[in-house]
Amino acid sequence: MTNNEENINKDVENVEEAKVEEKVVEEVKAEEAPVEETVVEEAKAETTEEVVEEVKEETPVVEVAEENVVEEEKEEAPVAEAKAEKKELEDFDWDAIGKKQENYSTDERNKLEDVYNKTFSAIVEHEVVDGIVVAKNNREIVVNIGFKSDGIIPLNELRYNPDLKVGDQIEVYVESQEDLNGQLILSHKKARILKSWERINTAHDNDEIINGYVKCRTKGGLIVDVFGIEAFLPGSQIDVKPIRDYDIYVDKTMEFKVVKINHEYKNVVVSHKALIEDELEHQKAEIISKLEKGQVLEGTVKNITSYGVFIDLGGVDGLIHITDLSWGRINHPEEIVELDQKIKVVILDFDDNKKRIALGLKQLTPHPWDALDENLKVEDKVKGKVVVIADYGAFIEIAPGVEGLIHVSEMSWSQHLRTAQDFLKVGDEVEAQILTLDREERKMSLGMKQLIPDPWSDIQGRYPKDSKHSATVRNFTNFGIFVELEEGVDGLIHISDLSWSKKIKHPAEFTKIGETIEVVVLEVDEENRRLSLGHKQLEENPWDVFETVFTMNSVHKGTILTMNDKGAVVSLPYGVEGFVPTRHLAKEDNTSAKVDDAMDFKVIEFSKENKKIILSHTKVYQDVQNAQRAKETAKAKSAERSTKKAVKQMKDNLEKTTLGDLDALANLKSEMEASEKKAKESK
Repeated sequence: MTNNEENINKDVENVEEAKVEEKVVEEVKAEEAPVEETVVEEAKAETTEEVVEEVKEETPVVEVAEENVVEEEKEEAPVAEAKAEKKELEDFDWDAIGKKQENYSTDERNKLEDVYNKTFSAIVEHEVVDGIVVAKNNREIVVNIGFKSDGIIPLNELRYNPDLKVGDQIEVYVESQEDLNGQLILSHKKARILKSWERINTAHDNDEIINGYVKCRTKGGLIVDVFGIEAFLPGSQIDVKPIRDYDIYVDKTMEFKVVKINHEYKNVVVSHKALIEDELEHQKAEIISKLEKGQVLEGTVKNITSYGVFIDLGGVDGLIHITDLSWGRINHPEEIVELDQKIKVVILDFDDNKKRIALGLKQLTPHPWDALDENLKVEDKVKGKVVVIADYGAFIEIAPGVEGLIHVSEMSWSQHLRTAQDFLKVGDEVEAQILTLDREERKMSLGMKQLIPDPWSDIQGRYPKDSKHSATVRNFTNFGIFVELEEGVDGLIHISDLSWSKKIKHPAEFTKIGETIEVVVLEVDEENRRLSLGHKQLEENPWDVFETVFTMNSVHKGTILTMNDKGAVVSLPYGVEGFVPTRHLAKEDNTSAKVDDAMDFKVIEFSKENKKIILSHTKVYQDVQNAQRAKETAKAKSAERSTKKAVKQMKDNLEKTTLGDLDALANLKSEMEASEKKAKESK
């Protein structure tokens, strides 16, 4: 307190003592007064005593003085107000209040009411107020909050404060101004909770740093007591680096920031990491400002992932990508480093804006290509281990950090489209020949097939023209079949060389992949590494025989195999097939033939060169009808000629006839009529 405040308090106490003396005098005088006057005077005396007491307890001068201990810069205004209040009390006519009066003026009454009203404390339910402990026992305490009655609070609500004694000030929550028994109901526990939530919300809104006590460990983090409320500290918010043992923080008091509040579920999340990050941000800015590419620093392995290693450079983190850990191939960074290991790294690149730092470890050692044997050249043989396999080839490590690629086409003399997995697997030890070597670009291509003889080097001697061999079907195309005679020697059977007699639309109709097929070498192209093969050439050309069997206009039995818009394919004797145009499929009863019908077919066209036979069913019965029709026509013409001859003879005889010849004429006439009738019936 300041000297001014102490003087003000002494003045207030002097005023109080003076009024007490006046009260004693008035009580003595009141003994001689009538009963009615005595009651009035006692009431006035009590009022005066309460006013003095309340002025002492409630005057803003004292409160302002207490606040000035915290905020000295606001001292002058409250002191001036306190002085004004003190002067008002000194100027008040206290003698008039203590003396017997019949009536009071309006000003006097208003002043008395104003002083009397100040004796009441403004107590509102469901609010937190300060109270003074006035009594205490083993079960409860009595608290005075300046109300007409005191409140009682169970002692177990203050177990956290075993040193509580009478006269201490505590916070209480006004649950009810009076219950059914007229008792003031208070709660210290609820007051603590409400005040705690206010403090937590204020700390969250103002981004304040608060202290908390770590009570215990829970799943995923820690439980922290903050202002009497349990808050959750996630494991990821304990520190900037991963924490593997949470128990080391239990029973410790730490600083935190409130990062999240869920008002609906009354959940609070705090963070210690946020405090560290704020400090690190300043350190990062300072460290990054001093970084340079190529600079070598010492750091600690902070975290290891499948794609790289995070290094703590003393307040800022950098990443060594897995490809920058070693010149050789590695499957996981743990093969090179371990947690908390101190290593030297070189700065490859950094981003001021995103605060990303790219580090390298292998760059601190010479590149293996620089140490590669200078005498190594193309066509030399090397040995190595398969480290990576892709569909297109395999990477062979011939020395740590020095790799060569064997393309799948260089693994075998075979021309088939295959993958590297068909020949090699990771970890295999192989021998290869250097095909290309570029020391500047640090690239090398290798080959395996070059270490075995080329099967095409003596192809003419092993596969001469017209020689017969067995081959394996490897692939189909629309125009033929690719077969393999041996490893690295392939050939093509054209679809037209599969069969003499059958028309094959796709090779899959003839054979299957993986099956063995007999072939004849038709042509050898050594320069382009091509073999033309045939299958039908294993047999004699049946069309030489077919030419003598299926002659023009010959009729043969056949069965319809398939039909389309243009006609039908017919199976003929000797396994040959013919084609019947649609217009030649009509039957004698004017219906059309269908699949599986067995009928006679007439050869209307034969081509040995094109291996084509054109047939007709319609021609078969049409030829019979035409022959019968021609026979009838010839017979009719013969009868007509006979009739004409008879008529001529008759005319000749008429010239010579007599009446005696009439009978002969009558007979001739009868014969002519009979001939005509017979001719009509035959038609």
